[in-house]
Amino acid sequence: MTDTSRYALRRATLARHMRHGIAVIPTAPERLRNRDSDYLYRFDSYFYYLTGFTEPGSLLVLQAGPGAGGNAGGTDTRALLFCRDKDAERETWEGFRWGPEAARAEFGVDEAYSINALEEMAPKLLANQPALYYAPGAQADWDARIMGWLNQVRAQGRTGVTAPGEIHDVRTVLDEMRLRKDAAEVATMRAAAAISAAAHLKAMGATRPGRMEFEIEAELLYEFRRRGAQYPAYWPIVAGGANACILHYRDNNKPLADGTLLLIDAGCELDGYASDVTRTWPVNGRFSAAQKDAYQLVLAAQAAAIAAVRPGVHWNAPHDAAVKVLTQGFIDFGLCQGSVDKVIETGDYRRFYMHRTGHWLGLDVHDAGEYKTAGEWRDLAPGMMLTVEPGCYIRPAGDVPEPFWNIGIRIEDDVLVTAAGCDVITSATPKSVADIERLVGHAAT
Repeated sequence: MTDTSRYALRRATLARHMRHGIAVIPTAPERLRNRDSDYLYRFDSYFYYLTGFTEPGSLLVLQAGPGAGGNAGGTDTRALLFCRDKDAERETWEGFRWGPEAARAEFGVDEAYSINALEEMAPKLLANQPALYYAPGAQADWDARIMGWLNQVRAQGRTGVTAPGEIHDVRTVLDEMRLRKDAAEVATMRAAAAISAAAHLKAMGATRPGRMEFEIEAELLYEFRRRGAQYPAYWPIVAGGANACILHYRDNNKPLADGTLLLIDAGCELDGYASDVTRTWPVNGRFSAAQKDAYQLVLAAQAAAIAAVRPGVHWNAPHDAAVKVLTQGFIDFGLCQGSVDKVIETGDYRRFYMHRTGHWLGLDVHDAGEYKTAGEWRDLAPGMMLTVEPGCYIRPAGDVPEPFWNIGIRIEDDVLVTAAGCDVITSATPKSVADIERLVGHAAT
């Protein structure tokens, strides 16, 4: 049986924020890849967060306010799930379906109906509701359908029926809710982190000059699936040599050259939750002097950033800490000129470090949640999960010492904010110079 309590609690929390109104939250559609072949299905994160239901063709309606749950005397909630019908013939072709009756019992909603009944029921559900909560602009077809239902309700105005007078973006509330992970979410993300750590270890052992990037990619994907992850959380970056200086490299089709670095950014998705890990190592198992200097600089920047992660510290503090360490290193290497403060003020360091030091992590790799509130960086709080991922990317140029050419390095971990500070949940993934040089090219038997 599905543990429905956490989903019911989330719906109740959303209902409290709504106070009185109705929320309409569809899942993601199936998407055509080519002709008769769909992309592998992945549900909508908001819908899943509130239901735990993974089938396509589904929608949640949540009513909040006096009498919503059948109790006319007080504030209550009512959760209605619309889903595909039980259909033996379609199941022969496409696999198991819950159907409304079984879905209601399994997932703990108050009522469940066929998705085919939605067009008839939706205007009735919207009638006389003071406010509507949904995600405008997220899916154009749902925008059109919801506006159509509202127009049907408005057309009944002369009979005394009223349409919602307010429309709110439900993501505003849900993003704040998703920002702090509960115990079940943290446990799942720890398990995803362990799988990703094992995959990076596998990739380290499989790396040697002459192999193709896609061969190492295959090791990652195999280990993800072998250990129970359903998907990669994003398509892996397996970038050797100069490709490591391309931030979102995806081709993964070049040979690995002796004397170069390999940057791998890869994490799995487990039960909807993402891990996100980056490691960089020498293809031949030994750092050159310049590679080692650059690597230790990025490692020191990450250590400074992680040390800045704790409750009450603003979101940008880890980034600021990493930038200071990196900038000093760039000056020491002769890549930037002037004082640390001056190089940061002018932004000259961005030639070699052009991205932020982290992002929220959860059901989405770049997870829901604002980074600023009222124009100011928000404070970190227990339960927040973020990545910490400084890097440096040094392309060939006349003013760059040749030993640093084509050095691309990023080191990324997943970090949980705790009451006492923080917990690096991907710490099982090796990153010290000694560990990397011991492991690369030595596949476990």
